[in-house]
Amino acid sequence: LPFSRLEQFAEKAKIILPKQVFDYYSSGATHQASLQQNCEAFSRLLLKWRCFRGISKVDLRTTVQGQAISTPVCVAPTAMQRMACPDGEVAMARACARSKTVMTLSTWATSSIEEVAAGSQSVDPSALRWFQLYIYTDRDITRKLVERAERCGYKALAVTVDTPRLGIRYADMDNKFTLPPHLTLANFATAGDHATGVKSGGQSGLAEYVASLIDRSVCWDDIDWLKSITKLPIIVKGVMCGEDAAEAIRRGVAGIWVSNHGARQLDSTAATIEVLPEIVRAVGGRVEVYLDGGIRCGGDVIKALALGARAVFVGRPALWGLTCNGEAGVRQVLDIFNKELELALALCGCPSVRDVPESVVVPAARYRSAL
Repeated sequence: LPFSRLEQFAEKAKIILPKQVFDYYSSGATHQASLQQNCEAFSRLLLKWRCFRGISKVDLRTTVQGQAISTPVCVAPTAMQRMACPDGEVAMARACARSKTVMTLSTWATSSIEEVAAGSQSVDPSALRWFQLYIYTDRDITRKLVERAERCGYKALAVTVDTPRLGIRYADMDNKFTLPPHLTLANFATAGDHATGVKSGGQSGLAEYVASLIDRSVCWDDIDWLKSITKLPIIVKGVMCGEDAAEAIRRGVAGIWVSNHGARQLDSTAATIEVLPEIVRAVGGRVEVYLDGGIRCGGDVIKALALGARAVFVGRPALWGLTCNGEAGVRQVLDIFNKELELALALCGCPSVRDVPESVVVPAARYRSAL
């Protein structure tokens, strides 16, 4: 595709996708104020430009959970990717393998744990995959998902902690969103409603699915239970305050993922970049911290790194790349992020993503108050 800007992928995806699918991917909770704030909060942070720093080369390589990756720009879990592209999650995984970064597979994928593992390993046997986990009321279903992920070589569990019930998503209700009839949630091929419940004919098939099958009573004790059934590192995804980060560390998690679920759960909450410093302080370097939400350019990535994130995860931009051109589209999106990040690092005087000082980021209000 002759695209040079990330926003071009979103514009094209809106044309390509059926309305209910694009709305499902793009919309946020209730009045979508937090959806807008996730992006706008980055614009309230400016980069400090440095001169004559002698940087002829920038190193984007880093590690997550001890595993090497070529860039801190990773791919977040997004559900039902075969609605965007026939190869769905398999194409996403192949693109991440070629780009040597993390692909996180959603529990609610339309390609199975095994299919995605095979797809990424066909590109690179050492390709890095994480598995995003919802905790079902049926703990045996949950246990089997964990066992399959571990058996197939996924290297971490990203346990979503922000969805004991689904946020109010008016776009899905208006569209009466359901999974298209030719698709199922592939990780539950023989599990009845767990595979097909999103096809419900109510206001929102996904809302009815979550209400009927996801455990509303989940609590920190469930992290203890997960630790008892797997050797995989557990990363809690959906942390938005220092208190919860501190409790997660007390429970022995391996990482904190700052996320407001793409602003799809609770509206009128802070942007993820706004709460990142509080959470980094609470963590105090004991585990790695990751962030998603509102990242739309390489400049956003360096801001998150400067404020303490080890890596960032992008969801919608990767989906738009997948929609527009499958595996190649995802790779193009990741390449644009990396190109913009490399330039931003160089001009801010940072030779490596592992060494981005907090002083690189300056609140815009500091300059405006001096005028």
